[in-house]
Amino acid sequence: MLTRWQPLSEIRTEMNRLQNEMNRLISRFDLGDAMAVATGATYPALNVCETDECLFVEAELPGMQLDDLEIYANGSNQLSIQGERKQLAVGSGTWHRQERGYGQFSRLFELPSDVDADGVQATLKDGVLTIQLPKREEAKARRIAVKAE
Repeated sequence: MLTRWQPLSEIRTEMNRLQNEMNRLISRFDLGDAMAVATGATYPALNVCETDECLFVEAELPGMQLDDLEIYANGSNQLSIQGERKQLAVGSGTWHRQERGYGQFSRLFELPSDVDADGVQATLKDGVLTIQLPKREEAKARRIAVKAE
């Protein structure tokens, strides 16, 4: 019995094989951050620092006002920063370049320690949002005394 040759079928099969191989290779690397940066899902840029007593979060928010932001912290190690960056109103002007994004944004991320949501403090100065999140007593590092025998 004769079988009709279908060149596109062979090409499609080879393309699927290559795609599967690329997916397998890429899955070995954590590209979550790279993909987030490429899609703009990392606004605002954040720094998170931990001490024995608290966590500090810094977020770059140039041109934002306090009224444009909402910050939520809960006891399950999550911090949410939401807001809206408004577009500059220029009336009937013509834009020649527009590289700064605008619109609503939301960042929700896990904190490395349990925080006391009632003690959270936040300040906005010179376009930098600083959030201080005190740790719950049970999350603070404690020195363990070791007894010699």
